[in-house]
Amino acid sequence: MIFTPEVTNLITRFGFNLIIAFIIIKLIYDKNKSNNDFVFTYFIFNTLIFFFAFLLSNIEINMGFAFGMFAVFAILRYRTDPIPIKEMTYLFIVITIGVINALSNIEVSYASLLFTNFSLIIMTFILEMNWQKNLFIQQTINYEKIENIKPENNSKLLADLKERTGLDIHHFEIRRINFLRDTAQIRVFYKA
Repeated sequence: MIFTPEVTNLITRFGFNLIIAFIIIKLIYDKNKSNNDFVFTYFIFNTLIFFFAFLLSNIEINMGFAFGMFAVFAILRYRTDPIPIKEMTYLFIVITIGVINALSNIEVSYASLLFTNFSLIIMTFILEMNWQKNLFIQQTINYEKIENIKPENNSKLLADLKERTGLDIHHFEIRRINFLRDTAQIRVFYKA
């Protein structure tokens, strides 16, 4: 018989895991993005981790193995093209829900599993929707009016940056100064 209790358990847990991953990835993360390059990665990582953890859950492993598995994925962070920290956080979220949903056994009640997953969804949603409202967008620009970088000319520099960029710049940081070319690299912070 193909549908043994273990296979039924696998299908049920995978369906539940996929629903949770879909809510986080498509309904929260990808909702306002024009570039969805990471959506494929998140779904595949979540699925790989789920099956990996579920199939190995029948083998006697210790906590060292579990931490080692996370260490491998942390190392991957440094061996691949750098991705923004927020996208990396979503990657760890989908990895974690895959592990939680796969390795929770009979001793973990479905109520605990539901609470854990929905807590992750709610926290992710709240942070994604509200945290962004208070964040500044940053951009580095090259600036050639070198006389304005003096500390006593900060207000003049800020006014000039606002006028030239058309952005409502809240504050700025002078990153590098090149006196040979009379330019400065300035990082500006503004609201979207």
